[in-house]
Amino acid sequence: MSKNDNNPMVQKQARTKSDVMKVLPFKIPKPEHDALVYQEDKGILFYDKLHQHEEIQISYIIKGEGKLIVGDTVNYYKPNDILVIGSYLPHILKSDVSATEESEMLTLFFTKKSFGTNFFNMEETKALQPFFTRATHGFKAISDSEDMARLFLSLRSAEKLDRFLILLKLLKLGSSCEYQSLSSFIYDKHYSDSEGHRMRDIFEFTMGNFNANITLEDVSDKANMTKNAFCKYFKKRTNKTYFQFLTELRVEHATKLLVSENQFTIAEIAYESGFKNISNFNRQFKVIKKDTPSDFRKENIATF
Repeated sequence: MSKNDNNPMVQKQARTKSDVMKVLPFKIPKPEHDALVYQEDKGILFYDKLHQHEEIQISYIIKGEGKLIVGDTVNYYKPNDILVIGSYLPHILKSDVSATEESEMLTLFFTKKSFGTNFFNMEETKALQPFFTRATHGFKAISDSEDMARLFLSLRSAEKLDRFLILLKLLKLGSSCEYQSLSSFIYDKHYSDSEGHRMRDIFEFTMGNFNANITLEDVSDKANMTKNAFCKYFKKRTNKTYFQFLTELRVEHATKLLVSENQFTIAEIAYESGFKNISNFNRQFKVIKKDTPSDFRKENIATF
């Protein structure tokens, strides 16, 4: 646990977090004069509602795994991942409670103007610009993740000045490391409260029922819209159709089962992931993963 666990301000911040995060959008709670927020999340699951915030988020996953939706794209997170989520980028970390008894994550929150309007435009900090470009769509660090993990762990005992210096080191590594983008499309408008609630309801319904037979009527009813209006609404905000998103969610679930559940046949995994036709599963999987399910299992089972 952090040395700040007995700090009344930190305890107040933790309580406020659960209250503020009930709706989308929300603000990261922080002491009035702090420009940089350090947060430890530890429990059965992470906050799993669709949300966005002004602050850029850099997180280190210590324990836990699950689905990660960023913008328009379905990903999967696991221990030792270093994740960066840009300003106002809608996202969900949906913990897989069947895979682990506890989730733990260390996070830094800040904005590009936290340290002054021109801080990151100075000659001395211009080398950090690639980080902010990458953060726009969110990214996962592929190389240098071990060095970044060590920096995160040192935050637990660091004073505020040291945390700021650690942040700069993380930004430097995040500017030069090999990386994987987490999203391909950014909706160029911040969600209003009502819009945020609607998108949250759509995502929650989909993530809770993706392996069932979801019809357009089901999801449009959940959004309280006509089918035609819903299709246009979802496409405008994600740059893909609802059923494209649903298929990606199902395929991402299948990839996890393919490498972690050896006792399941590919047909069983297809059915468990929401596909009722093995031929359609094979076809859709190859379109998204550029590989067949059987080849993907062979190539990845040893490294999962």
